[in-house]
Amino acid sequence: MTDPEVLERITARRAELDGLEEQLAKQLAEVRAERDELAVAERVLQRMTEQIADERAEAGSPIVQVAGRAVRLVSDRAPGVEDGVLPAEYQRILAAVRQAAGPVATRQIGEVLGLDTGVRGKLEPLRGKLTKLADRGWLHKRPDGKFTARP
Repeated sequence: MTDPEVLERITARRAELDGLEEQLAKQLAEVRAERDELAVAERVLQRMTEQIADERAEAGSPIVQVAGRAVRLVSDRAPGVEDGVLPAEYQRILAAVRQAAGPVATRQIGEVLGLDTGVRGKLEPLRGKLTKLADRGWLHKRPDGKFTARP
């Protein structure tokens, strides 16, 4: 082998390696860009997950529009569903019924909650909420109109 042949082979190999280096640098840049995009996607997903969890915790239950008004839905009771899914005022009502020694009337719950029980108009919204809790399975409404907690 003569020196020009060796020199030619070295030059060819160097050109081959330069091309390979260029190709690998391009692939590395693409990999890094995709990895950066995935990191951003993970941060966005984490942030959205936290926001959704915060919103659910604040809301307690979903809000829908009924006749142009925002109305909070009271979830049905189901196995594994805690009373924490209820709006705060419904949780207080449920706790008051649970603390009672036996069946309680709307007036008694109103007194526990600090409502003006001498005014019938103040008790009717509470009666509606108690009935809604009974309809959703959180309470039991007896034939005499009193309420008891479900086990």
